[in-house]
Amino acid sequence: MPNYKIKYMRIAQVAPLWFRVPPKTYGGTELVVYNLTEELVKRGHQVTLFASGNSKTSAKLVSGWPRNLIAERLYGHPIPWGNCIFPLLNISNAFEMANKFDIIHIHEPSRCLSNYFTRLIKTPTIITIHDPFPSLKAKDKIALFKKYKNNNYVAISKFHRQSMKLKIHFVGTVYNGINIKLFKFKKKPGNYLAWLGRFTFGKGAREAILAAKKAKEKLVLAGRVDVNSSHGVNYFNKEIKPRLSSNITYIGEVNHRQKVKFLSNAKAILVPIQWPEPFGLVMIEAMACGTPVIAFNQAAVPEIVKDGKTGFIVNNVSEMAKAIKKINKIKREDCRKWVEKKFSLERMVDEYEKLYYKILSKGRK
Repeated sequence: MPNYKIKYMRIAQVAPLWFRVPPKTYGGTELVVYNLTEELVKRGHQVTLFASGNSKTSAKLVSGWPRNLIAERLYGHPIPWGNCIFPLLNISNAFEMANKFDIIHIHEPSRCLSNYFTRLIKTPTIITIHDPFPSLKAKDKIALFKKYKNNNYVAISKFHRQSMKLKIHFVGTVYNGINIKLFKFKKKPGNYLAWLGRFTFGKGAREAILAAKKAKEKLVLAGRVDVNSSHGVNYFNKEIKPRLSSNITYIGEVNHRQKVKFLSNAKAILVPIQWPEPFGLVMIEAMACGTPVIAFNQAAVPEIVKDGKTGFIVNNVSEMAKAIKKINKIKREDCRKWVEKKFSLERMVDEYEKLYYKILSKGRK
């Protein structure tokens, strides 16, 4: 343990408000925050969670808004992702209580609203960005990172960190982790392929359908139709709904129990992403169940999937269809072992704990 005067810390964990903690269905960032928070409490730290009021936690809960934003309406419509007022209500709570904490840990998208507060307090902060970093063409977001380039940032994959072309102060790269005990391993799967996620172009549900059809295999899709984005709704209605059939089915959103059953019974999960996804939690969830991953060679995929051992990394729909045909070559036990070794909850929390102590030892914001 680094040279710091206290063993047990007073830690603020600040989650996004969009989904409750833990999420009932979709909500990868919120699930990571929940896992981190619960394990820190278990280890004896005094943790305060800033999240929606309907969240459930063994930490002290401070509500940024009574309900998670996905469950709310604004002027009779779903709240758009670009809304800043509600997230600022939540973030400001943590900074107004800064003197009660040894460290504040923010979990944010790339607009990084917490940056505006960090110089107003003495309490050290650490910021994990869960979205892709902005390109240099995004002048507004880049201006924000330029001004606050010395803050303590964490990336969630090597690809994620390298994708930030502006030089900022990274204190670490920490892979997301899951509570593997909650994912039942199944040696013998069912007769279908799986796709799970939010229906947007970048997640590749359409390409999963095309690959499954080309391989003449059954595909079951599960996940969220993004009603908070007109693009998401249009994508589902135009690209997915017309392609559904007796062999290509959509079962809606799934809770944790349903998700584990869904993933563990699948022969493989298809992940044909087409966006710079910094991690991809669904891949480690599937592998924890013993389910191999067939994914496009994009973003952090090569860091998560061991090609030829826990699945296959491919370049296009045709290659994905061919990989489906040889999925039986992958040992499902190897998928489980890989997650136990690389992406456990305990490993993630160990790494964050070390970062907290390191930052506190230096006394640097």
